[in-house]
Amino acid sequence: MAATVKYDEVEVGQELPATDYQVRRLNLVMYAGASGDFNQIHWNERFAKTVGLPDVIAHGMFTMAQGGRFVTDWVGDPAAVIDYGVRFSSMVIVPDDDQGATVTVSGVVEEKLEDKKVVVGLTAKSGDARVLSKARAVVQLS
Repeated sequence: MAATVKYDEVEVGQELPATDYQVRRLNLVMYAGASGDFNQIHWNERFAKTVGLPDVIAHGMFTMAQGGRFVTDWVGDPAAVIDYGVRFSSMVIVPDDDQGATVTVSGVVEEKLEDKKVVVGLTAKSGDARVLSKARAVVQLS
């Protein structure tokens, strides 16, 4: 598989349209099973509240994965992501209802590097809260 985005067709400042990712309690339970992170703050509302949280919160790495998914969907090849890093800046609070929470991810091409690589800066929000900061991916384009 190769990147479907061409280096010559990308410009610094180019915006990648926002995508919404729904996060429901079921997603957190599935992620816990895949990751082995069964911390009760990610699935047990009563426990989360007893430790001072407003409700169950998404795993930080689950939230980070949504940013990675955004980049791989844009570029068309998961192997094209050479580097990816974030800082966690706020929680994704996941209510126990049919809607859950929404994580909205958008991006902008911040820099064109040598060898057909670009730096993509990401913004990830849940409600009014920015949930990832300093989110950057280096992507190899075709």
